[in-house]
Amino acid sequence: MNQDLKLLEKKIGYTFNDRHLLKKAMIHSSYANEKHLPKYECNERLEFLGDAVLEIISSEFLFYEHKKMPEGELTKTRASMVCEPALAFCAREIGLGEYLLLGKGEEATGGRKRDSITSDALEALIGAVYIDGGFASAKEFVHQFVLNDLEHKKLFYDSKTILQEIVQANFAEGVSYHLVGEEGPDHDKSFQAVVKIGEEEYGSGKGRTKKAAEQKAAYQAILALHNKNIK
Repeated sequence: MNQDLKLLEKKIGYTFNDRHLLKKAMIHSSYANEKHLPKYECNERLEFLGDAVLEIISSEFLFYEHKKMPEGELTKTRASMVCEPALAFCAREIGLGEYLLLGKGEEATGGRKRDSITSDALEALIGAVYIDGGFASAKEFVHQFVLNDLEHKKLFYDSKTILQEIVQANFAEGVSYHLVGEEGPDHDKSFQAVVKIGEEEYGSGKGRTKKAAEQKAAYQAILALHNKNIK
């Protein structure tokens, strides 16, 4: 087995009985195509299963965590918890992108950091844990790596909305975002953005897209405002 995948096992605290499942969870379709593997050898089928497993575990969590929340609100909350940016955030926390098997083209264009790829890989990993260790193992994994520290995660991936609400409640001035720099070739560019309230800068951030840079800048601004007891 690839030594890197053994490190991933240690990181997630789960040792696979069928280690081929873990490798398959990390095989992106671009790698399968490049290596002339059958389509079913990439992680898409495991992602399909993992998505369903994640839905039932997150639904159960919300059902018991919010005993009076109506169905519509439960559905909305679950969608925000397991959306692509949220899952990509979880994937980054365990460095999942480092373990992906990508085709050369996807590698060259920064696929290891792409939200769509890392979020799909996380769902595939959930599917692999489910097949290998059953529902209880999958549930433990999801609670530890997806449903943990939800307030902090919401603060990050809803940062622009949350900042807007804070500013509207506490400031006469509005929020504005400014692109202040970009670097790298077209296929692997990064952007630097700052956020201002009125004329004063409150946060800055770097990301692979302008939106991601603004999101990180907003998150830094929220932390700065919280330090001033503005919430």
